This record gives sequence, structure tokens and C-alpha cells, in this order.
Amino acid sequence: MAVSAKIEFDVAAPPSVVMEVLMDIESLPDWSGPHREAEILTEHEDGTPDTVRMVVTAAGISDEQRCNYEWTDTTCEWHLIESNQLSQQHGKYTVTENGDGAHVEFVLEVDLKIKLPGLIVKRAQKMAVDTAKKGLTAEAQRRAAD
Repeated sequence: MAVSAKIEFDVAAPPSVVMEVLMDIESLPDWSGPHREAEILTEHEDGTPDTVRMVVTAAGISDEQRCNYEWTDTTCEWHLIESNQLSQQHGKYTVTENGDGAHVEFVLEVDLKIKLPGLIVKRAQKMAVDTAKKGLTAEAQRRAAD
């Protein structure tokens, strides 16, 4: 059963700082509660992360994932390569200027290999969008203030 979530929010930090946070894959466990580990396995020719390994815990389920990342000046997009719990995952952050800082749109689509009760799926979905909004906002604003 595929599940999707979407949220839009503003961050009081320049878009370049928001993108810097997103590219700093190895800092994910610092600002994203579900991420226990994150490491870059390969990089694109321009030095941006390409293949990434992560350990994620959501709704009481731990999962090791490998994803491919694609980058533009305003987007961070990833696709699942391999996972113990998911058959599909696609996520995308789109970061644009909004005058006072950045406007962020976050979209996440996942398909689980196992059937879970709807309540657990909804809880994991809420955790993903909350982390995208609160964690990314706090980290970007902290870096912008430094």
C-alpha cells in the first residue's frame, strides 16, 4: 500500500543554507529524529552525495536503506535502491526564495513490503512531515545564525 505525505513551510534562513543542510547527509541524525545513521557511499562528480546508506527508525520499526540522490540548485530528490522494510520510496525537497528566507515543499511517497495497521502508517507519516518541517527549520536557522 503506497502512502504519500506533503507539507509546505517557510524557513527564516536563505535557500542556500537550507540546501547546505540537505546536502550535509551525515548531519541527518543530528536534526532528524528518525535517522540513527547516515553515510555517503558515493558522490556525484560535483561532490554532492549520490548513494547514501541510512538507518531509520519510525513507528517502532528500524530499517536500513540505500538511496540514490539527485540535486539541483533548488531541489534534493532521492529514490530507494534497497531496504528491509520498504519496496519503494521517493522523496523531494524543493527550496525557493520567499523574500524573508526560504519556502520549502516536501513530498514523500513510500510503499511498505509488509502490511501495517493504518494507525502505525499514519504515525510514521506524521513523523516524517514533522521532522521535515521542525528539524530542517531548526537546523537551517541555527546555521544561518552562526
